[in-house]
Amino acid sequence: MSNTGLIIEERARDIGDFLVGRLLPFRKKRMVGPFIFIDHMGPATIGNGNFMDIGQHPHIGISTLTYLFEGEIVHRDSTGAVQRIMPGAVNWMTAGKGAVHTERTPDDLRNQISTTHGFQIWVALPLESENIEPSFHHVGASELPTWTDGPMKFKLIAGEAFGRKSPVPVYSPLFMLKVETTEEKTLDLSGKLSGEIGICVVKGAVRACGDHIEEGNMLVSTSEESCVVTVMPNSLLLLFGGEPFKEERHIWWNFVASEQKTIEAAKERWKNGEFKMVDGENEVIPLPEY
Repeated sequence: MSNTGLIIEERARDIGDFLVGRLLPFRKKRMVGPFIFIDHMGPATIGNGNFMDIGQHPHIGISTLTYLFEGEIVHRDSTGAVQRIMPGAVNWMTAGKGAVHTERTPDDLRNQISTTHGFQIWVALPLESENIEPSFHHVGASELPTWTDGPMKFKLIAGEAFGRKSPVPVYSPLFMLKVETTEEKTLDLSGKLSGEIGICVVKGAVRACGDHIEEGNMLVSTSEESCVVTVMPNSLLLLFGGEPFKEERHIWWNFVASEQKTIEAAKERWKNGEFKMVDGENEVIPLPEY
């Protein structure tokens, strides 16, 4: 998905063991582990002429991860993949040296009213994988590890956590989990996750370091050894993070790279029509003015 709806920097502040902000990136924390961009989609009403129609646009240097709570989207990309994504499943497109994709409301849902709600996430590739060939993988909802702890339900979307491993083919040590609870419960992540830890409050609220953090905010733990939060009843969290890279990552539009010259080259490639395009698609999102 294009990052035209980028959310940054609102309410970024320190609260003891955590940084609190909106979704990635924000000023105090450009990345959490290898995660470099998070776009919260919706909840949005689809129908009556309002559809998701994201035309052809390019990526380099990342894997895109699409995860839905509600609704359905058809993904098409330049690897030849055509995949309808349903709630609870994972679409994982690795752009590497360059991939193009579209995201659209399915044709059979355009004559009815529905809701789309989910996340589009960019995971930066490690240095040795930045220029790999593009690929696409889809993992069904039933293939992802799930477990419970009292009133709390967990789903491991990608990577490794709590001694479990997702089948999504990631390229560096990371994790992404969905956590739901019907009752107030303490969530102690000490020793359960490795690396930097981001906590996105999708619904409900959490308490951390004496602060009450409402939905729509993200926390970033400054220490994996002391990452403890109290989750309020009927809350939904998205946990993500992992081992950070040693090298800085540059981000411009849909391009991510460890070297600025790689982004400059990608700009020229897109401007000159040198990316492989998506079969059956005609709409092209132009390079932004710069």
